[in-house]
Amino acid sequence: MLRQIFIFSIFCGMFLLFSTCNNTKQLTIEVTNPLVLALDSKKAAIKKVMDSSAPFNLQIKYSKIKREGDSIIFTDYDFQVDSTNYFYPASTVKFPVALLALSKLNSLPNFDRFTPFYIEGDTVVTTIKREIEKIFAVSDNMAFNRLFEFLGQDYINKELNNILQGPIRISHRLSTDEADEITTKPIIIYLNDSTTTQLPAIINTSAKPLHRLKATKKGKGYYEEDSLIYDGFDFSKKNYYPIETQHEFLKKVIFANQYKPNEKLNLSKKQLAFVHKAMHTLPRNIGYDASMYYDGYCKFFLFGDTKENIPENIKIYNKVGDAYGTLTDCAYVVDSKNKIEFLLNATILVNKNDLFNDNNYEYEEIGIPFLAELGREIYAIELTGKRKDN
Repeated sequence: MLRQIFIFSIFCGMFLLFSTCNNTKQLTIEVTNPLVLALDSKKAAIKKVMDSSAPFNLQIKYSKIKREGDSIIFTDYDFQVDSTNYFYPASTVKFPVALLALSKLNSLPNFDRFTPFYIEGDTVVTTIKREIEKIFAVSDNMAFNRLFEFLGQDYINKELNNILQGPIRISHRLSTDEADEITTKPIIIYLNDSTTTQLPAIINTSAKPLHRLKATKKGKGYYEEDSLIYDGFDFSKKNYYPIETQHEFLKKVIFANQYKPNEKLNLSKKQLAFVHKAMHTLPRNIGYDASMYYDGYCKFFLFGDTKENIPENIKIYNKVGDAYGTLTDCAYVVDSKNKIEFLLNATILVNKNDLFNDNNYEYEEIGIPFLAELGREIYAIELTGKRKDN
């Protein structure tokens, strides 16, 4: 695997320097791709993945950030990023849906992020603000589903395809019965303590199979209730949100002032500030039990494998996903003390027995330690670069 990494690095920015010693020519290789350096780490959590022949379906995208006045310059590095190679995005789809919900509010009278509402048949009265906070702090599935009912599949996909250059398809709710039901439920909005109005149900179009993608059928078998079926698990009608698209969307949210209005979602400055705060807010800071929802609970990079508190000088604006053995994190990392900032996006499949729906995945043993160590390696490279600059 080490040899493969160096072959990869030839295509990603290596300088070949020749020197003469005792009348013989030597070849010295200086690796300048920081992502290659990170993946060549001797740390056990990274070596376990990089030295293995297991099909981890690893994809990584990393962006160095340079500020010049009001401009942002990104230098992007990829490892095996391929939008045609399907992976299940899990809860990462909550990120664009949360922001779409805010954007849609701007076209509705008598409804803002503070307005109480409930979904027909639901017992919870809530607000868009609270559901978005829950999505980023603890990745709450029901919070996502409520926003999904508010928007509907057709609206979600039309709006996202208008502003994103990369592919995306969001077709279903998460962890609920009839997740792919095409008719949304009505929304009841409180105009005041005693008066309500209703947003009617929306009938959407059914999802079509993603036949043009690779690996939409995975594994040697899967469980359906208590039965083991020896056939690949079919993801072709599930959500699709590849690394390239995730990374582009993150840039447009974090660095919104770098994009034209037609290239990003319609969010006010106050809405955008709220989103940024929600993205880095830790569970303990909005009322969740810190013993259960520790700081790294939804921050896989750097801190996913520890229950220690994240230092005050580090903020991670991100959205993670974990399901069907796939772990993904899409993050903007900032260290205000050391003046470090970078974007990092990665996905990994940990499913040793190649069976799906058995809840037997190596999240804690392999996946999260790898993502945490990857984040620390990139951070260390950024820190070393800053020290050299100084």
